Amino acid sequence: MNTAIRKAEKQDMPQVLELIKELAAFENEPNAVEVTVAELEREGFENNLFTCFVAEVENNIVGMALVYFRFSTWKGRTVHLEDLVVNKAYRGNGIGSELFKKVMGYARAQGVRRAEWIVLDWNKGAIAMYEKHKAIFHKDWWLVEMNEQELKKYNS
Repeated sequence: MNTAIRKAEKQDMPQVLELIKELAAFENEPNAVEVTVAELEREGFENNLFTCFVAEVENNIVGMALVYFRFSTWKGRTVHLEDLVVNKAYRGNGIGSELFKKVMGYARAQGVRRAEWIVLDWNKGAIAMYEKHKAIFHKDWWLVEMNEQELKKYNS
């Protein structure tokens, strides 16, 4: 399968959003996506808050990986891989690995000391791919968050 991996452009955001929604459904959260195409365009291309890579097969976007910079008090600047998703019809063809390699190459080119991401413990396909690439799993850390409703209780 002839796949091209490239940096996303603003006009790709409608297809990127469809992949985000597909990922949410896969993760049993089909109604959780609140972000819009306009937000993706603004935050990614006007405010430069993230970088997105897309996988194309025959001029159709079939996968994407979205990353952004974070700062670690231990390591300094890091890259966080927020999402990596390949359309269900195209999984199992190495496209996820190609996107992953692109992200890791980007992280290396940016001179960061670490790339990090989160994977659901039941996502066996993703776990197997990350193991193949020699990723380190930290099973003693918990993901903790505060949602928008809870944040409203705090003053700035």
